[in-house]
Amino acid sequence: MITTQVRHAIDPATSRTLDTEGLRSHFHVGGLFAQGAITLVYSHYDRLILGSAVPGAGTLTLDHVPETGTKTFLERREMAVLNVGDAGTVTVDGTTHTVGRGEVVYIGMGSGAVDFAGAGRFYLLSAPAHRTCPTRLITLSDARRVEMGSAETANERVILQFLHPEVAESCQLLMGYTQFAPGSVWNTMPAHTHDRRMEAYLYFDMPADRRVFHIMGTPDQTRHIVMANEEAVISPPWSVHAGAGTGSYTFCWAMAGDNTDFTDMDMISMEALR
Repeated sequence: MITTQVRHAIDPATSRTLDTEGLRSHFHVGGLFAQGAITLVYSHYDRLILGSAVPGAGTLTLDHVPETGTKTFLERREMAVLNVGDAGTVTVDGTTHTVGRGEVVYIGMGSGAVDFAGAGRFYLLSAPAHRTCPTRLITLSDARRVEMGSAETANERVILQFLHPEVAESCQLLMGYTQFAPGSVWNTMPAHTHDRRMEAYLYFDMPADRRVFHIMGTPDQTRHIVMANEEAVISPPWSVHAGAGTGSYTFCWAMAGDNTDFTDMDMISMEALR
């Protein structure tokens, strides 16, 4: 079973008029990881699609999705698959990849149907592509590790980069995840924007009673969305994207847009935030 929800883009001025439920209806993504289902959210920000596949005892197949207007889902798209569960398999064009927890499969444009099986809980990210890059499994040992922050500033963390020019070739998707050390809770502060790319976050590896306050909006008109485990948030190109949790957590970040330069950011000073 495949379900697809469409989210339309809105401008910064409109976002300022929204109450909590209004913000959540546009940017918060809940209800992912439904057993025995593929769940997709089609964002009009850079046409990014995010979603999940939880095969359980059976096999799930991602092939035709009417919202893309193409015969097959990956006809003009690329995709990244992150496993946040136990080991499972992802089969593409007759090749089966065994994907452990925290590992990623990159799937190039033009691939056929994708089958998901096993105990995996697969987080899906897809963006339009104009060229085909090699499909491959990216393990934890392949990922580029960047250690940042400190315990003193409550932001000691490691950034694991999977879809990154120094790790695995992609057309326009950038993707990885950030893990926080115990006692550290702040991410991406001082904040930044990057008008050339939108972004999406998935917060995971959190106990049921933990929350992250995801900060969004323009620097002079910030808002927050309260996030629980395995919930995602869509971050428009004009928005800051930062957060603080009630404890440590992990979040998957993914970007799509004009370039694949991870460091292309417009930094926002602390004094400019409101």
